[in-house]
Amino acid sequence: MDRPRRTRPVLAALTAVLLTVPGITALSSAARAADADLARNGGFESGLDGWSCTAGTTVNSPVHSGSSALQATPAGSDDAQCAQTVTVQPNAQYTLSGYVRGSYVYLGASGTGTTDVSTWTQSAPDWQKLTTTFTTGAATTKVTIYTHGWYGTGAYYADDVSLLGPGASTGQPPAAPTGLKAGTVTSSSVALSWSAVTGATSYAIYRDGTKVQTASGTSATVSGLSPSTAYSFQVTAVNDAGESAKSAAVTATTTAGSTGSSDLPTHALVGYLHASFANGSGYTRLADVPDSWDVIDLAFGEPTSTTSGDIRFNRCPVSECPNVESDADFKAAVKAKQAAGKKVLISIGGANGQVQLTTTAARDTFVSSVSSIIDTYGLDGLDIDFEGHSLSLNADDTDFKNPKTPVIVNLISALKTLKAKYGTKFVLSMAPETFFVQMGYQYYGTGKWGGQDPRCGAYLPVIYALRDDLTLLHVQDYNSGPIMGLDNQYHSMGGADFHIAMTDMLLTGFPVAGDANNVFPPLRPDQVAIGMPASTNAGNGYVAPAEVVKTLDCLTKKSNCGSYGTHGTWPALRGLMTWSVNWDRYSNWEFQRTFDGYFG
Repeated sequence: MDRPRRTRPVLAALTAVLLTVPGITALSSAARAADADLARNGGFESGLDGWSCTAGTTVNSPVHSGSSALQATPAGSDDAQCAQTVTVQPNAQYTLSGYVRGSYVYLGASGTGTTDVSTWTQSAPDWQKLTTTFTTGAATTKVTIYTHGWYGTGAYYADDVSLLGPGASTGQPPAAPTGLKAGTVTSSSVALSWSAVTGATSYAIYRDGTKVQTASGTSATVSGLSPSTAYSFQVTAVNDAGESAKSAAVTATTTAGSTGSSDLPTHALVGYLHASFANGSGYTRLADVPDSWDVIDLAFGEPTSTTSGDIRFNRCPVSECPNVESDADFKAAVKAKQAAGKKVLISIGGANGQVQLTTTAARDTFVSSVSSIIDTYGLDGLDIDFEGHSLSLNADDTDFKNPKTPVIVNLISALKTLKAKYGTKFVLSMAPETFFVQMGYQYYGTGKWGGQDPRCGAYLPVIYALRDDLTLLHVQDYNSGPIMGLDNQYHSMGGADFHIAMTDMLLTGFPVAGDANNVFPPLRPDQVAIGMPASTNAGNGYVAPAEVVKTLDCLTKKSNCGSYGTHGTWPALRGLMTWSVNWDRYSNWEFQRTFDGYFG
């Protein structure tokens, strides 16, 4: 009991002696100064900045300190991992720690160059600190730190994650790039190139003062631009020490091009007409569709089998639709609509029409059979409404700009062939579900760690490849689960905010699967219409007319907005799409009257 008390004066004296030895104080201070917290935004006070998360968001409660913490929810085969890569020194020791809540929460580090480490808690009803240490290998300069939950468990929380150890010697940011020039210019893209900068590890490209993408080399193509528009571009050089000043600006003006929709009205109302079946909404003859409808999608052309590519359009039989018109009257109605300036398209797919172009033979059959339908009825174009399992990505298909999966590649090829065959006036539209488009902000295909639904974001390569040929994209903002917006918050159907957030993503662009170096570029506003159900009978996600007006006000005027802040204002937004004309007629044309009342 007495021994510890006697050693304290001795230790104090020894410490005093040591501190009088020249160099000891400086060495101790230098050692302490060399250790730093290398984790970026470990308290999540800046949202998810610096982190790449498969299913994470920030919340204001509960928090361990500050005003924010991470909340991540495992689902299915996704363990909701959040990770970031940190620059470190070789042969150095580091301490990783963080506070967590929830069941089966993990904290770890990989890529250490020695033994990767992790620690976990089975149950933490309140904040619990997890700590582990590791030593980097002789050639290790970067490690990845992460936290995740476990499959099938509930949400977990993390806060105040830190990585203590010696920081890497970062040196100086590189010099500003020189020699920036514009190359090939199209109606929607500008190719840029510049001279290499010594010490640069990557480059950032700015359009009109806003950073839009990064590049590892000395060239890049900026896409998603509007025709006949002047843009100013600058480039910076980047390394671990920071970012250089911006280069001198270069200006380029996109060509006029062809939007593929020049003869559509400025604001268009799009609706699906039940042409091959009947349901509780009743059959509506094409000639009886009011003049308010600018684009009429005939639902549906369906394949003879899932992989045949052989599309057939079988009009509703008299036994099912007693008031169905004859083929001659139907064709006459098509011509009458076209004479009035309307567009009539064949829509392929739907909930029951799974289409998988797994082979080039199926692709070619698709082209010939769709052409036959268009020619037979004298239609204006094609709508792609592939749902269910029509589109999915192979495990090695990770770049939406360069797809490999046959069903994706063959569909792109088929649509380009049809566009080339019928020319610039050919109307091409798509109606994907949110799962196949906006979900790509969080997930793309099976993901880096595997196990994700391979359909996540599967429409993105198709939209991207056909963006210069695409007349309209009207994502189905209905029958959808919660989707994360660009504010890193989940948005659910039932109000204006959902439509605002989903549409803002299309018009702003977004990093795919959270990768800032792999950005899906924005579409032109004249290419975008908002898909909504016409009534409560038509599908989940119906919103009242007042919410439709709020949505349009926010996106076209930046007024009457709710909690979601848009990244721009788009008065040229093309309009609205609904499922369906039939259900709107059943509801006394409420959706049509809302559109007419807003746009006149």
